[in-house]
Amino acid sequence: MKKGFKIRLLLVLAILVGAGWLTFVKSTKLGLDLKGGVYAVLEAVPEGNQVIDDEAMTRLIEVLDRRINGIGVAESVVQKAGENRVIVELPGITDTEEAISLIGKTALMEFKIMNDDGTLGETLLTGSALNKAAVSYDNMGRPQIQFEMNPEGAARFAEITRNNIGKQLAITLDGEVQTAPRINSEIPSGNGVITGNYTVEEAQATATLLNAGALPVKAEIIETRSVGASLGDESIAKSAMAAKVAIALIAVFMVIFYKLPGLMANMALVAFGLIAFGTLNFLDATLTLPGIAGFILSVGMAVDANVIIFERIKEELKFGNSIVASIDAGFAKAFSAIIDSNITTLIITMILFTLGTGPVKGFAVTLTIGILASMFTAITITKIFLRGFVIVFKVNKPELFGVRGN
Repeated sequence: MKKGFKIRLLLVLAILVGAGWLTFVKSTKLGLDLKGGVYAVLEAVPEGNQVIDDEAMTRLIEVLDRRINGIGVAESVVQKAGENRVIVELPGITDTEEAISLIGKTALMEFKIMNDDGTLGETLLTGSALNKAAVSYDNMGRPQIQFEMNPEGAARFAEITRNNIGKQLAITLDGEVQTAPRINSEIPSGNGVITGNYTVEEAQATATLLNAGALPVKAEIIETRSVGASLGDESIAKSAMAAKVAIALIAVFMVIFYKLPGLMANMALVAFGLIAFGTLNFLDATLTLPGIAGFILSVGMAVDANVIIFERIKEELKFGNSIVASIDAGFAKAFSAIIDSNITTLIITMILFTLGTGPVKGFAVTLTIGILASMFTAITITKIFLRGFVIVFKVNKPELFGVRGN
C-alpha cells in the first residue's frame, strides 16, 4: 500500500473521529418544532417622524437578543423577516404570557422630577446612561434593583440631584412610576436603587430588561403561538423512524445491485452521517424538522453520487480493465457529473437561505451541509474504502462489482 494512500486514510480516520466526537459528545441544538416553546412575530411601528430603517431593525434585534440571553434561554432564534418584522423563537418556554412580558416591553427607563401636584416634569435622564443593573435586597430582605451609571450618566445624575435637593426624583419604566425618593443631597457616584413591591422574579426580569436596554423602536407582537414539547418529541420519533427505514432500504438496495461497492458505500453512508451532524454541531446550527428533511434528502443525493460512480466502474470492468484501474477511472469520469449536479443544488440552497426565513433557512442550512458532506464521502471516503479493501484483500473478481466475469 502506497505511502500517499496511507496518509489519506489516516486523514479520513482523523476526520471521522473528530466528527464522531462532535456528533455524540456535543449536544445538538433543537429548534422550536422539535423542542417545544414559543414562537412570536414582532412588527416595528414608527412613532411620529421616526423612520424604520435597517439600522433601527439591527438595533432592535440586538436588544431582543440581549434580553433573551440575559434570562438564559438557550438555543433561541432572533432574526429579521421582511422589512419591519422580527421572528423570535424561545425553545423551552411554553408560557406565552411570559414570552410577551420578556420581548414585548419597551423597557424605557426615565428619570423625572415629580411636581408638588404629583405630575411629572420633563425627562432629565434615560436608561441609556446605565452601566449595569442587578437585584439586591434591602434591610428587610425585600428585592430591589440596584443600578450603576456610566461616567457620563453619573455626571448628569450628580447635576440633577445637586440642582433638585428636597424634590422627589421619579424613576419610571415605560411610563409607570417605579419609585420616587426625595433627594436629600447630591449623589456624585451615579449609583441608586429602584424599590417597589417586586417579587424576586419580577426584580430579576426588570434588571435583565434594563441591562439589555430599551427597544429603539416600538415593537408590537402581531403573532404568538406555543409549541408543546410532546409535539416536538413526536416529530423527532417519526423523523427518526423515517430516516431509519430510508437508510435500511438504501443499504439493502446498494448491496443487492452493487455488491462490494454497495457495502463500501453503506460504510461511507455512516461516515456521511457523522460528518453531517458533526458539522451541524460545530457550526452551532439549530436542527429543525425541515432540517431533518434536508438531511434525509441529502442521503438520497449521496446515494445518487455513488450510483453514478459504480455504474462507471462497471463500464470500465466490462472493457476488461483491472479492478483497481476501473475504480480509479470510474471515480475520475463521474467526478464532473457529481460536482455539476451538486453545485446546481447548492445555488438553490443559497437562494433559499438568502430569501427564506425560519424553517426555510433551516432546510437550506442542513441541505447545504448534507450536500457538501455527501460529495466528500462519495468522492473521497468511498474511494478510499473501496480501493483499500480491493488492495488489502487482493480482490480480483468482477462479480463482486455486479459484473459477470469474462
